[in-house]
Amino acid sequence: MLQLERISKQFNGKTVLHGIDAEIGTGEIVSLLGKSGSGKTTLLNIILGMESPDSGRVLFNGADMTRVPVKDRGFNIVFQDYALFPHLNAYENIIYGLKNRKVPLNKREIQDYIDFLELGPHLLKKVYQLSGGQKQRVALARTLVMKPQILLMDEPLSALDGVIKESIKARIRSIAKEFNLTTIIVTHDPEEALTMSDQIMIIDEGRVVQFGTPDNIIHSPVCPFVESFILRQLHIKRENIYALFGVAK
Repeated sequence: MLQLERISKQFNGKTVLHGIDAEIGTGEIVSLLGKSGSGKTTLLNIILGMESPDSGRVLFNGADMTRVPVKDRGFNIVFQDYALFPHLNAYENIIYGLKNRKVPLNKREIQDYIDFLELGPHLLKKVYQLSGGQKQRVALARTLVMKPQILLMDEPLSALDGVIKESIKARIRSIAKEFNLTTIIVTHDPEEALTMSDQIMIIDEGRVVQFGTPDNIIHSPVCPFVESFILRQLHIKRENIYALFGVAK
């Protein structure tokens, strides 16, 4: 279980996170949802260890991780731009992080991830030869072979659209459930959060304004901001939200 206890952060005298509290269970998919500048990426970076909170703690299975370096946390991130190495082919990108580990490569496990993500035909391609969806799958494979305890994703679908976007959404859910992998996703898109997540943390101006299941958020928005943000972003009426997500009134 991941626990966030009273996480606060300031930049240049401005508070960007105000006492964030949350518990995220093992194997859960949680979206951090909010507008640009709401603090969701800062919170993701604090969980990963790229930023330190000014106050509060990050706990994982009871252990205090707040000051533990990124490399020692066992959490891994898929960046928005995938961060693939252009001079390497897809397979070399996938195994890149394993080269610095003092354990032998488990080729069977690597192949299992490659098969799961259907990357077999693309392993010898350079990055420029890969489609957006293929790059995303390579980035996922590179992260999964590191056996993360928590998978973090920063706007993983922002560069995708249409059928490819829906396919990657399905794969992310499959990965999380197949490997019982706690997955935390930053997104500004309510539809992504509502269709991918077990729980959604809606953040506004550095505060958690609602944390609950998609069903709970659609049924019972706790404040005008939550309701207006969901409705405005989806550009549809309340009745259509119920229909879209199969939620009974």
